[in-house]
Amino acid sequence: MFNFLFKKENRVEVLIFEYMDTLKLTQESFLDALNACLEDNKCDDFDFLITQTHKHESKADDIRDEINDLMYSKALIPDSRGDIMRLIEAIDMIPHYFERVLFVMQTQKVRIPEFLVLDVKELIRISLECCDLLSKQLALHLKQKLGIRSILSTIDTNESHCDHIERRIITKIFDSDLDPFIKLQLKELIVTMGEISDQADRVSKQINIINMKRRV
Repeated sequence: MFNFLFKKENRVEVLIFEYMDTLKLTQESFLDALNACLEDNKCDDFDFLITQTHKHESKADDIRDEINDLMYSKALIPDSRGDIMRLIEAIDMIPHYFERVLFVMQTQKVRIPEFLVLDVKELIRISLECCDLLSKQLALHLKQKLGIRSILSTIDTNESHCDHIERRIITKIFDSDLDPFIKLQLKELIVTMGEISDQADRVSKQINIINMKRRV
């Protein structure tokens, strides 16, 4: 019986790593789609790249559901099961923010003005760095290795930097001569972009708490 549960626990860990690999693919497709519009205002490849992003996000959802199925079948003790399920649900918000950014640009025909492009690229670059660091932090937790708090600190610093960039962009938007409606559209878009690093920071803190609980 215990050998059976051990195999299921290993399967959960394998699925979590698979989920994070798929999240990375979603992240890469998101960046490709965003850059397609930032570098070419016609966004010729945008729809195709959004479709690719959605495919990766859907695959991540399938893996998440498989993890949840294993959780409910008692692959882990109840406390650990709850921690893992809440953690995956929190991580799963990140690809949803990727899609939300792209869908706002697609459905509302929002284009980033040239005077904001460099700031937006910086915001996205640091936000995706947070996601990469989060994957490393989760791997350290699963492998029961040191370094989790160090990564937590770096993500927290990056998230604060993203907040600063977000405020700077929004200030530039409302200081500009853009149409008021376009200003509101852009603000919504930038705030959604800012949620990527915010969510990575929230998940990072969650991993740190789970890790501390395990060490008590």
